[in-house]
Amino acid sequence: MADNNQFVPFVSADTKMPEFTLKALLIGLVLAVVLGAANAYLGLKAGMTIAATYPAAVIGMAILKAFKGTILEENFTRTVGSIGESIAAGAIFTIPAFFIAGIWTDFFTVDHYIIASLIMITGGVLGIMFVALLRRVMVDDKDLPFPESIAAAEIHKTGRSDSGASKFLFTAMGIGALIKTLGEMKLFAFTWGKFVSFGTQTLKLGKVAATDVNGGLLVSSPGMKPAYIGVGYIIGPKLAALNFSGGVIAWGLLTPIILYFIAPHINFDALIAAITTDNPGMSAADATSQAWTGLAVEVWKSIVRPIAIGGMLVGTAFTLWNMRKSLFAGIARSISDVKKAASGEAPTDRTDKDISFTWIMIGIVGCAIATFLITYVIFDTALQVALVATVVMIIAGFLFGAVSGYLVGIIGSSNNPISGLTISTVVIAALLMFILGVEGTEGIAATLGVAAIVCVSAAVAGEMLQDLKAGHILGGTPWKMQIGDIIGVVLASSVMFIPLFVLHEGDIMQGGPGFGGPELPAPQASLMAILSEGIIGGEMAWPLIIVGMLMGVGFILMQVKSPMLVSIGMYLPMETTFAIFIGGLIKGLLDRVKSKINPNADQEAKIENTGILLASGLIAGEALMGLFFAGIAIFNWHPGYIFDDPSFITSLFLFGFLAWLLVKIPLNSAKGMKSK
Repeated sequence: MADNNQFVPFVSADTKMPEFTLKALLIGLVLAVVLGAANAYLGLKAGMTIAATYPAAVIGMAILKAFKGTILEENFTRTVGSIGESIAAGAIFTIPAFFIAGIWTDFFTVDHYIIASLIMITGGVLGIMFVALLRRVMVDDKDLPFPESIAAAEIHKTGRSDSGASKFLFTAMGIGALIKTLGEMKLFAFTWGKFVSFGTQTLKLGKVAATDVNGGLLVSSPGMKPAYIGVGYIIGPKLAALNFSGGVIAWGLLTPIILYFIAPHINFDALIAAITTDNPGMSAADATSQAWTGLAVEVWKSIVRPIAIGGMLVGTAFTLWNMRKSLFAGIARSISDVKKAASGEAPTDRTDKDISFTWIMIGIVGCAIATFLITYVIFDTALQVALVATVVMIIAGFLFGAVSGYLVGIIGSSNNPISGLTISTVVIAALLMFILGVEGTEGIAATLGVAAIVCVSAAVAGEMLQDLKAGHILGGTPWKMQIGDIIGVVLASSVMFIPLFVLHEGDIMQGGPGFGGPELPAPQASLMAILSEGIIGGEMAWPLIIVGMLMGVGFILMQVKSPMLVSIGMYLPMETTFAIFIGGLIKGLLDRVKSKINPNADQEAKIENTGILLASGLIAGEALMGLFFAGIAIFNWHPGYIFDDPSFITSLFLFGFLAWLLVKIPLNSAKGMKSK
C-alpha cells in the first residue's frame, strides 16, 4: 500500500506485459477441462469439490515458466483453468437431478447433451456478466478478506520473488500435501466422533410418559484438514468463531433436542439387528453406538439442514440488504463508465477496466432469452411458466451471484455453500410453480432448469470474483480475465456432460442404478430432486423452512454480524467448521503473543506475511494432493493403507505441529529486525 492508502498492485497499471496470449489461453483451457472432470467425479462420489484455484496456479506457473511466461500470463491461465471446477460444481449439483426425478428416463441422448450444455453455458456466462457489474466495489471491500485469493496471489508472487519468502510457501505446501497423503493412506484418522448417551430417562409430555429414552450428543473432533486450518487462520478468529457457532447450534442444540423427542418412536432393536447382520462379530455396544450415530447424522441431514436453509434464505436477504449500497454502486459505476466512453473521456486504468456495460447487458439479455427458450421450447411449459422461470432466473442469479461472491470473500471458494444457495433457488422456484398451479413433470422440469442455471451462475460468480481479487492484487486486466473465462465456460460446459455420462453408464453396466445409487449418490442432486418433487407435489416440510427463517430473524435481532455465516455453519459438517475455528484460534494465539513483544511496523508486516504464506501453502498443498487422489481414483487405484483402523491420536500431534508452524515460524521470521 502506498502512503496515501491507494492500493498498488504487484504489476502497476501502466506496465505493459503479455497477458492474454494463445499459450496462456490453451494451457488454461486444458486445465479447465481436466480439473473440471476430476471434480465432477469427486462431487458425484462424495458430494464435494476441491477448489481448482491452487492446482491451476501451480501447474500453470510451472508450465509457463518453461515458456518464459509472465506473471500476468500465469494469472490469466489460473483464471481460465479454475473455472472448470465451478462448471463441474453446478453440473453435479443439478444435472443428475433430471434423471433421479424421472424427467430423463435415459440419461444420455443427443437432446439431453444439448440441454445440459446450454444450461451450463447460460449459467456460466450469466455469472460472469453479474460479476463484471459488481467487481470493483467487492474487491475493494475492506470487510472481505478473500483468504483464497490472497493465497493464490502469494503463489504467483513468491514464484517470481528472489527474497527467499517462497521457502515458507512451498515448505507449507509440502507439509499440507504430506498430511493429506498420510491421511488418505490411513496413518491417522482425519476425524473422530463418539455418541455420548444421556442415559435412561423418562420423557413426559402432558399426560403421556415414555421411559427408556436414550438420547444423546454426537461429539465430533475438528477434521485434520490443513486447508481448513489455513482458511481459518487467514479469515481470523472472529469470522471463524461465527462460522463455528452454527455448527455448535446444529450439533450441540438442535440435533440432541430432536433426538430426545423422537427416540421413543424408534425401533432400535431392529436397527441394531440390521447392523450386527451386516457386521458379524460387532458387539452389541458398538452396534448401539453406530445406530445412534447414524440416527443423529440423519436428523442433521433431514431436519436440521432444512432449518439451516430457512436461515440461509433470511441471511441471504439480510446480506443483500447490507450490500445494497455496494450493489447499486457497482451498477451505477458501470453506467457511469458507459457515459464517460460516450463523451470521449479517457478510458479507465488497465487494472480497473471490465467488459463494457453494453456487452454486459447484451450478455444478460441473451441468457434470459436462452432460459426462456429452454423452459418454453425444450421443457414444453406454458408461456406464463416460461416467463416466470426467466424472471426468477435473472433475479435469483443476480442476488445469489452477489451472495456467492460475498461468501467467497469471507470463507473462500472451497467452503462456498453453492448447494445451499441452489436449494434456496429450488424452494423459491418450486413455490412459484406451485402457486401458478403447475404440476407434475412440467413443474419439476422448469424448477430444476432454473435451479441448474442459477447454480452454475452462482458457482462461476464466486470463482470468478475470487480470481479477479487475485488478479487485482497481481495487477491483471479484469476484462481480459472475464473474456478468458467466457471461453473457458463454453468449452468446459460443452465437455462436462461426457464424464457424467461415462460415470453413470459405467455404474449401470456394473449392475448399479447410476445416479442416486450407492456408487454415485450425487447427494446434492438427489436433494434437489426430492425438494422439487416434494414442493410441486405439496409434500414439502415447510414448517422446518419457516422455523429456520424465524431463527434467522432472531439472529438479526441479536445483531449477529453475519446470520448467513452462522446458518452456513449449521449446513456444513461439524468437522469442517471446527477445523476452520481451530485455524482462527491459532491466528488469535499469534496475535496475542505478537502484542506482548510489541513489534514495530516492519516486524508486524513480516510476521503477517509469513503467516499468510504458510497458511496459503497448507491450502494449496492439500488441494493439489486431493486432486491427485481424485484422479487416481478414476482408475480404481490407491497406493495402499497403513492401518485398517487408524487412530485420531496422531492427528492431535499434527494439530499441535500446525499450531507451532503458524505461530513460531512467523515470530522467528521477524527476529532479525529491530524492535521498538
